[in-house]
Amino acid sequence: MNRILTSTGKYFDLFEPQADVIDPRDISHALANMCRFNGHTRDFYSVAQHSCIVADLVPDEYKLAALLRDATEAYLGDITRPLKRWMPDYRGFEDVIWMRVCERFDLVLDLPACVHLADLIALATERRDLMPTDPAIWNCLVGIEPMAEIIRPWPAAEARITYHQRLMDQLAIEHRRKAA
Repeated sequence: MNRILTSTGKYFDLFEPQADVIDPRDISHALANMCRFNGHTRDFYSVAQHSCIVADLVPDEYKLAALLRDATEAYLGDITRPLKRWMPDYRGFEDVIWMRVCERFDLVLDLPACVHLADLIALATERRDLMPTDPAIWNCLVGIEPMAEIIRPWPAAEARITYHQRLMDQLAIEHRRKAA
């Protein structure tokens, strides 16, 4: 079987994903229940909250892309960065599903540089606030300053509600902008 059953009762085909099956409720639910860093944070910290933080760090016109940048994980799960580099087939699935997310939500395929930078700023802040103390240098964070604010992890239910509301607000803003 190539399909997964989503929280809204839809079947999502991993080998032949269809944009019309992608549901904001499924993305919100899955990302809110998925812990960053493979669960190795001091407290539960969701991909949904991470996505909200990234969206807070970008200009308004890129907030939707920032919120949806990890939407593929709602269907594929999250794989740690070091392992993902060794799994080119996974990256292929991720790319195809990202294309369907972009089709569904009318996004451009290439994320803007500000979204990538915001993701790194969030990562630096998460490392400082949520991870065990470690003197090792993370090469991807060289020159990246964390946010001034301290991250307070949200429970999964709060993450789901907050992320979903922000996503729906951004979709409405984009719809009005494109209709004008």
